[in-house]
Amino acid sequence: MLSLNSGSSFTELIDLVRAYAKQETIGELRGTGRWLAWGAVGGLSILLGLLFVLVGVLRLLQSTVFEGSSGMSWAPYFIVLALTAALVVFSQSRIRKPFLHSGGSK
Repeated sequence: MLSLNSGSSFTELIDLVRAYAKQETIGELRGTGRWLAWGAVGGLSILLGLLFVLVGVLRLLQSTVFEGSSGMSWAPYFIVLALTAALVVFSQSRIRKPFLHSGGSK
């Protein structure tokens, strides 16, 4: 049993608790930071790629399908907007792991 009169065992206990807390928090935070960094890089890469694809689709529609129609000049923008909304809905439906912690619902 721990005696408060014994200064060395009390300081050893404090050092042990401090070392354990550092081990369990710093290591986990580094892993989480690495996970978030790779996720951010991947997300930005996908965002940039989809942006280029959607601008390309817009230019394709403007130059081929709706080339001379002045009354329907808004249609390519609406089509690309609908395609973007469909991509967002599809992406949201495919997200399965909403939490970093694998065991909880919060």
